[in-house]
Amino acid sequence: MGTEFRSEAPKAIVLMGVAGSGKSFVGEALARNLGWRFIEGDALHPPANVARMAAGQPLTDEDRQGWLDAIGQDIATVVAQGQGVVATCSALKRIYRDRLRGWCEGILFVHVAIDKETARRRVGSRKGHFMPASLVDSQFATLEPPATGEPALTLDGTLPLKDILARITTALGAS
Repeated sequence: MGTEFRSEAPKAIVLMGVAGSGKSFVGEALARNLGWRFIEGDALHPPANVARMAAGQPLTDEDRQGWLDAIGQDIATVVAQGQGVVATCSALKRIYRDRLRGWCEGILFVHVAIDKETARRRVGSRKGHFMPASLVDSQFATLEPPATGEPALTLDGTLPLKDILARITTALGAS
């Protein structure tokens, strides 16, 4: 998996991908390493979205709009304060990534890519999370990986954390 990353050094990074890809795990570690703020996108879902997913119903584009705006607004606020920020958001479709970019220019999306079986296994083993493993297939059906020309880096989410962090850091240094 390669990069399609050509831009100035970003002030905001969004870890994207399907449920179970490791977005939060990687995002927290990356924010800590960079000394940046961390935003957990799942914490910004409105109660109706959480209830819908917990009931095994995938979110619609309409369901996601307010959630994406909440994440985008938080990212924009942190950047406006002169700080760097790492956020997590599935950002499965280009229109979702474009919506976030509307809040803050120059976001680098890091697609933490995994296969369906790995996603099912990881989501099925999580404790206390609202997203059931039954929604993994809908996540892959919705996923539009970053296209050529999008400011994005795609990484293998099954690599050890230190390798993922090193690849992101290298890409940031190359900007």
